[in-house]
Amino acid sequence: MPLQHPIRKTMKTDMTVIDVEHVTFAYDKEVVLEDVNLKVQEKDFLAVIGPNGGGKSTLLKLILGINPIQQGSIKVFGKPPSKSLPYIGYVPQNTNINTDFPIKVIEVVLIGHVGGKRPLFGYGKDEIACAMGALEQVGMEAFAQSKIGALSGGQRQRVMIARALCAHPKILILDEPTSSIDITGQREIYELLKVLNKSITIIVVSHDISVILEYANKAVHVNRELSYHDISDKKKTFHTHNNKGHFCEIELLQMLGADGCGVCDTSTTSTGSMTDKTEVPEPLQTKWKENK
Repeated sequence: MPLQHPIRKTMKTDMTVIDVEHVTFAYDKEVVLEDVNLKVQEKDFLAVIGPNGGGKSTLLKLILGINPIQQGSIKVFGKPPSKSLPYIGYVPQNTNINTDFPIKVIEVVLIGHVGGKRPLFGYGKDEIACAMGALEQVGMEAFAQSKIGALSGGQRQRVMIARALCAHPKILILDEPTSSIDITGQREIYELLKVLNKSITIIVVSHDISVILEYANKAVHVNRELSYHDISDKKKTFHTHNNKGHFCEIELLQMLGADGCGVCDTSTTSTGSMTDKTEVPEPLQTKWKENK
C-alpha cells in the first residue's frame, strides 16, 4: 500500500496567505492590471473569473513570480513570490502533451519533486512513495504504470494535480483546469479540489460559473481592475426564488441584466394579474453598491 501523500498542516484558518497591494502591471505601455488589491486567506477556495485579456493570467504570473513586480507589492506567506515557490503548486491550462511520447504516469508525477536534487540514477524510494501517495489522493494510483498519452483528458488533469501535490504545497493554483474535459470529468475535478481544499488553499481561474455557485467561497472578477466578492454564504449572496437553494447560470444572467428579480418581487392584484415591484433583493443591492 503506497504511503498517503502528506499535506503540510497549517495553524490558523484566518491567516492571509497571499497579500496583493496596489499592483499595477503593463506590457510595454499597455496597462493590464491597475491598482489591484487582494487578500487570500488560508483554506479559501478562490474563483478567478473575467474576460479573455482581462489580466487573469498576468495576475497568476505575478503571484508565481514569473513576471516581475512593476508597481505595488505581492507577498506569499509574508515573502516575495520568488522566495515562496516551495509553498505553491501550479497546474497550467494546457495539459495536451505529446500523446506519443513514451512516459509513464508515475514518471510525470515524479517531476513534481522540484525542491530537491534529482538523483543521478533515478528517484529514491521515498520520492516514489510520495508520488504514489499523490496519485492515490487523486484516485489515479491504478494508472501509475500506464502511458500518459493513453489517458483521457480528465485523467491527465488528475495526474497533473498529483504532480503539483508532490511539492507538498500550501496553495494550489489551477489555470482553467477543466478546459477540453467532458462534463463528468469536470465535476470529478472540482469534487477532488473540494476535498483538497480541506487541507490547502485553492485558486482556480475558470470561465465555468458553476465553480462559483457550487465550490468557491470567494470570487474575484479581473478586467484590468479587480472586484472582490465573499460568496461563502450562498443563500445571502444568490437569490434562490425560495425553491430550496436551486440557482443556475441562467438565473444569474437574468439577475445581472434586470432591474429586479421579476419572479419573487411581485404582488397579486384583485384581478389576479402580477405587478412587478422592480425591487432588487437586499443582498444583491449590497453587492452592486460594493462594486460601483
